[in-house]
Amino acid sequence: MSAMTPATQTARDYYNSDDADRFYAQVWGGEDIHVGMYQSLEEPIKQASRRTVDHLGDRLAAGDFSRSHLSEDLSCDLSGINTDSVVLDIGSGYGGAARRLVERFGCRVICVNLAEAENKRNRELNQQAGTGDRIEVIDGSFEALPVDDESVDFVWSQDAILHSGDRRQVLAEVDRVLRPGGRFVFTDPMQSDSCPDGVLDPILARIHLPDFGSPDFYRSAAAELGWKDMEFEDHTHQLVNHYTRVLQTTEQQESELLKTISDDYLQQMKQGLRRWIDGGNRGYLSWGVFLFAKPTRECL
Repeated sequence: MSAMTPATQTARDYYNSDDADRFYAQVWGGEDIHVGMYQSLEEPIKQASRRTVDHLGDRLAAGDFSRSHLSEDLSCDLSGINTDSVVLDIGSGYGGAARRLVERFGCRVICVNLAEAENKRNRELNQQAGTGDRIEVIDGSFEALPVDDESVDFVWSQDAILHSGDRRQVLAEVDRVLRPGGRFVFTDPMQSDSCPDGVLDPILARIHLPDFGSPDFYRSAAAELGWKDMEFEDHTHQLVNHYTRVLQTTEQQESELLKTISDDYLQQMKQGLRRWIDGGNRGYLSWGVFLFAKPTRECL
């Protein structure tokens, strides 16, 4: 595996740990590790997480994306995801999104993820689902993607880029591997554009990060790369819903979780979840769905 920034190495060590692997497998259901979209706070995490995957998939399936989202200088046709498409999932976790994309669209998916423990489970679940021939799982970092230039039609990421110590490098790598006309859909927990300095330090310390991205950061970085903004959907309330639901589930299942997960890990997890909920309620955090298009050469 290529060299990683300290923040990315820290994330790799964390997600490879037994406590983290067991927690996410048991609480999230072993398919996804990302924010869910909830219709009610009684809804299972796994169900809400699948709704997020389907929502992002719907955005890629929309063909020319109702050209009202495009500026006049991007007049080229943008076809939706199909059986011929190649999707790159960066920070793919257990591969739940990849399996769902294959199920829905019959596309091919390349999963790049830095935690070998998650990748092992991903490969096992792919074999069980019969999707092993459509999904390739690669141990690697999204700061130096082990993928050829202009070789994928879509790049996908859910709540992973925050762990990078160099988010601009991640976006540059996405630009490198995307074919002209390709799209990048992703979510990421962020600070809000109006977040005061210092208020998120306890959350950052918990996940060993120096800072967060923000909606303005991603829009600005995308513009520098020449990408077209195809609308950011703000769903920050779902970040609060999700961490509230995870906290509820952790407390409800705590006695059972303690059979395989350390008490220290669970106590820190609950404290961290409360901080995420408070930060979201105070307007310091942001979460939503980004969709960017890399113009075709004819549109440049």
